Amino acid sequence: MPSRPRIIAPAALLLLVSAAAAETPPADPAVAAKVEFFEKKVRPILVDHCHHCHSADTKPAGGLRVDDRNGLFLGGNTGPAVVPGNPEKSLLLKRIGPENAKRRMPLEGKHLTEEQTEIIAKWIKDGAAWPAIRIPASLGKIRPEYEQLRKEHWAWQPLTKPAVPAVNDAAWARDDIDRFLLAKLDAKGLKPVGDADKVTLIRRVTFDLTGLPPTPAEIDAFVKDSSPNAFEQVVDRLLASSAFGERWGRHWLDVARYGESTGPSRNIPYPHAWKYRDYVIDSVNADVPYDRFLREQIAGDLLAKAEGFAKAEGGGQKAENESGWGIFSAFRLPPSAFVDRLLTATGFLALGVKDVNQRFKVRFIMDNVDEQIDTVTRSILGLTVSCARCHDHKFDPVPTTDYYAIAGIFTSTDNAAGVRNLMGGGGLAYYVPDMLVKLSGSAPPADPARLAKLKADFEEAKKAWDAIRGTPAGTKIAANGQPTQRPYRLKFEALQTELNSLTDPAARGQAVHGVRDAKTLADTEVRIRGEAEKLGPIVPRGFLTAFTVPGAANVNPKQSGRLELANWLTSAKNPLTPRVAVNRIWQHLFGTGIVNTVDNFGVTGGAPSHPELLDHLANRFIADDWSVKKLVRAVVLTHAYQLSAEATPANTAADPGNRLVWRHTPRRLTAEEIRDATLAAAGTLDVKRPGGSPAQSLRMVEMLDNGPEARTINEKADASMNRSVYLPLLRGVVPHSLEVFDPAEQTLVTGNRDATTVPSQALYLLNGSFVRRQSLILAERLLKPNASDSERITEAYRRALGRAPTKTEVARARAFLDEYESESRQFYPDNLAPAPRRVKTAEPAKVEEPPFDPDQVDQTGTPIHEDLIRAKDARTAAWLAFTQALFGSAEFRYVR
Repeated sequence: MPSRPRIIAPAALLLLVSAAAAETPPADPAVAAKVEFFEKKVRPILVDHCHHCHSADTKPAGGLRVDDRNGLFLGGNTGPAVVPGNPEKSLLLKRIGPENAKRRMPLEGKHLTEEQTEIIAKWIKDGAAWPAIRIPASLGKIRPEYEQLRKEHWAWQPLTKPAVPAVNDAAWARDDIDRFLLAKLDAKGLKPVGDADKVTLIRRVTFDLTGLPPTPAEIDAFVKDSSPNAFEQVVDRLLASSAFGERWGRHWLDVARYGESTGPSRNIPYPHAWKYRDYVIDSVNADVPYDRFLREQIAGDLLAKAEGFAKAEGGGQKAENESGWGIFSAFRLPPSAFVDRLLTATGFLALGVKDVNQRFKVRFIMDNVDEQIDTVTRSILGLTVSCARCHDHKFDPVPTTDYYAIAGIFTSTDNAAGVRNLMGGGGLAYYVPDMLVKLSGSAPPADPARLAKLKADFEEAKKAWDAIRGTPAGTKIAANGQPTQRPYRLKFEALQTELNSLTDPAARGQAVHGVRDAKTLADTEVRIRGEAEKLGPIVPRGFLTAFTVPGAANVNPKQSGRLELANWLTSAKNPLTPRVAVNRIWQHLFGTGIVNTVDNFGVTGGAPSHPELLDHLANRFIADDWSVKKLVRAVVLTHAYQLSAEATPANTAADPGNRLVWRHTPRRLTAEEIRDATLAAAGTLDVKRPGGSPAQSLRMVEMLDNGPEARTINEKADASMNRSVYLPLLRGVVPHSLEVFDPAEQTLVTGNRDATTVPSQALYLLNGSFVRRQSLILAERLLKPNASDSERITEAYRRALGRAPTKTEVARARAFLDEYESESRQFYPDNLAPAPRRVKTAEPAKVEEPPFDPDQVDQTGTPIHEDLIRAKDARTAAWLAFTQALFGSAEFRYVR
């Protein structure tokens, strides 16, 4: 076996005191002799014959590096180059031997002699020894302040059970939540403001719970209902609506950095990502307990086996853990479909940003592991654990060894997103069908005759492509200036795409982006200074040591450890998970979390404004079976939530940020709410869930920023009347109707969106085709027969703002309409043909065949799309301007 760093537990790393020199001499004389053999005999051969094509200084041909131990062991596109102790299975030997005449390596220069080949074979047979790097003296030394931080920082202490405080005005409080808030106000000598009026309140709670405005009928019913439980009935109706899952599911998608493509560098679509989106929405609507919701996303595939679902179709028995069977009963799905649901849930770990253009496989793997660690720890624990990748965390007690204890769990997990790394690839080169998670069921079989012919054509094209690829004849430049091998590649890729469409289960919708346990389950090494190739000591898989979770099980060595990680995260004794969860819920309902840094509960994060209330909510959350709906219901029924947004001078001076919650803080609607409310007011919103996503039709090939795929996605998004949560959300291709109002950042955990005020927002509301089109539709709807202008104005206000206009507003609107219509008549003479909607599109760009070098794609010739919205006459134009003014008003964009 190869020389491999010894396994050292985090505490034992204190014994490491070697200085930061280049290499550590092996203590075992036999190992030292093997390393010396490598340095004197093997490395010179690799340098002379292989490094010029397969090293860090080059673009590694075939994805293979021979200057790095992991690069050899992981191998390139065709598998491991070196299998320690087994020369027969080592591809390196096969490629340098004379038996492989056409593809013998190196392709250029002298081939290895028989003696050199025997040296390589002996080195592999003896275990492929490689020099170990020297471990920095600081590695494993616990920073002196860590122990004190573990004992003192509030977030890492066990949940307390604070007593409910007494308050001066006991009648004011409707819930213990109110008592905790009022006690703080009493201590500061402040009093809460009065209650919100019923129209304001129903608009507030309807947007907060569903992301949609209340209808005029719903407002009227609530205003007329004088019963003491009128508001409670409204809340229960909203919680039971499917819109609740769409609104609160979107909150989780923000945290899950949901996107339908890999993102920068080479933007490869995730055509099955929408299944994870729908999983989230359905789970929120079904009120799946939050702890179960998290476990499914981190270890759904392992839960399916642990709970017996994976064998249920064949009569498998229930496992001892019955929690999954309760969820199974609630969804009323066949066992196979329920397993598919659990597999889909693991998309949480797979749908992050990936640099598929990364040259080195080991870096690609560790970058993806880092992205998973960051997502899991920030979303669930509110900790920035990824800061410990290269060195011990500078502020929180997270040593590098803790980071790699968790990293071992994810290096033992296949990131089955369906992509691989390849620098400068093209076509389907980044797509790996086997690296997707297959679902149950099957699509109708393809026509056998067509399939047989296609397979034969494909094999012939593949054989021709393999024969010429990379050879001197293939790389020779032809008369057209392109490599001679290029037509072979294009033919091969075209047939490959066609064959995939008929045979690949993923191409036929029977797969998802997710994770599964890897074939190799093992602890991983510390990467010295975070560099993927510099391997330090191996750290056993485990969890953070910043706090203790009593009763947490150790990692099962026969699995990746994700199931144990999921159980550790969701233990009722974990001090962070319930606190972070209830703090996110509080933020979505009050605008600011009790801890205002919702993604950072560490030392550099904010302190809780109401620490006792935070623990009260966390305990309540756990006691109510981690039910999001029950906690949301409890919070919105408090007196504090139902306060007005009035700002009194005394309270503003004492607490300008409203951290003590003496009023309700107004908030701007999110990008999705603004779009959905506009559609709802115009009467064009389609509340039904669409089937899938426009992105599902995309192949897993690079999507150009301004190419035809991105243009098609934008066009479909522009044409959609569905709720915004269902719009295609490919990274870098944000729907036009969302982009100016600060949608979620899709590359990182986003617990708190920005809410900027910039000129582009005003320009969008003034000139945006979406706003003008919906304004025109609403204007035409208002101009129905048998209604007075005053009635039309009132209806417009009620549709857009949720209230009736004042007499002054009616008079002002009528004056505006009259003046606008009069001024507009000159633009609508009788002989001018009306053009209610006209689309002018530039000439389509000429589609060229894919260029040889994808980095040289010309994206400057993208056609310009100009969408002109024009009313049919001066009267309609005036009403269009009026409705657009309502959509552009601050009152429309803000909820109080």
